[in-house]
Amino acid sequence: MINPIWLNTFCTLVEINHFTHTAERLHMTQSGVSQHIKKLEQQVNCALLERHGKKFSLTVHGQNLYQKGSVLLKDWQFLEQQLIDDSPTSGLIKIQSPGSCGLQFYSLLLALQTRHTGLIIDYRFAPNIRIEEAVANHSVDIGFLTHAPSLIEVTSQKIGTEQLLLVTPSNIETPKWQTLCNLGFIAHPDAKHHAQLLLSENYPEFEHIDQIKQTGFSNQISLILEPVSLGLGFTVLPANAVSAFNKPKLIKTHHLLNPISEQIYVCYHRNRPLAKRMNTVIDLIKAGLNT
Repeated sequence: MINPIWLNTFCTLVEINHFTHTAERLHMTQSGVSQHIKKLEQQVNCALLERHGKKFSLTVHGQNLYQKGSVLLKDWQFLEQQLIDDSPTSGLIKIQSPGSCGLQFYSLLLALQTRHTGLIIDYRFAPNIRIEEAVANHSVDIGFLTHAPSLIEVTSQKIGTEQLLLVTPSNIETPKWQTLCNLGFIAHPDAKHHAQLLLSENYPEFEHIDQIKQTGFSNQISLILEPVSLGLGFTVLPANAVSAFNKPKLIKTHHLLNPISEQIYVCYHRNRPLAKRMNTVIDLIKAGLNT
């Protein structure tokens, strides 16, 4: 069995990429770090580092060990923490979601945190693909997605829906196909997914969003509708993002003939047991979506 202390030293060294700084992080001497790496190489019977003076690079074996070993270390740390403290209302919980979901979910979680001050909420907005990757590599505890996950490490359950809306400048009364083409599209990280869902069901001319010129892009949920309000294009967004915009008179929301809602999934690592505080968060969000 690989020595977990030596493995932790190795993974820390890979992440910091500096022997002296690794020693400082682990409260060791630099020679102690070198000794751990040497003993680990002896234990696995292969070279893990290629040394170039004071610098180093990973061998193929080193890359494999880091990729798998770092996941194991996170699992061990999670298990240790869970055994020490598995309170339903205290401890750190890391969460990611797309921006529109987050506008609704984060306020619910802050209200929960004010009631249970031992609970620490680390909430970050990200596009779907980044959230799924973060769950798979244990960077977050819970992810919320607007499509089913595709990575084998991630499991999920459907917890609700959110309507997608076509949003144009306020002077557009009827969003005909040619009108949209003339306006141009304001893109965002999940724009292609949203446009495909809504426009394909309402415009026979639509095949792919690349048919329409892109006239802007923003990865900040609160800013996506700014260029729309200035007449620079249209976009497709979930309802929560539209309702949160602070200049509603400058945009027009269109409810199309065939309304489309995207599914909302909660996901977590397949091989990681849910701590009680994770269940607390999931139950809260489910209740919020169903009210």
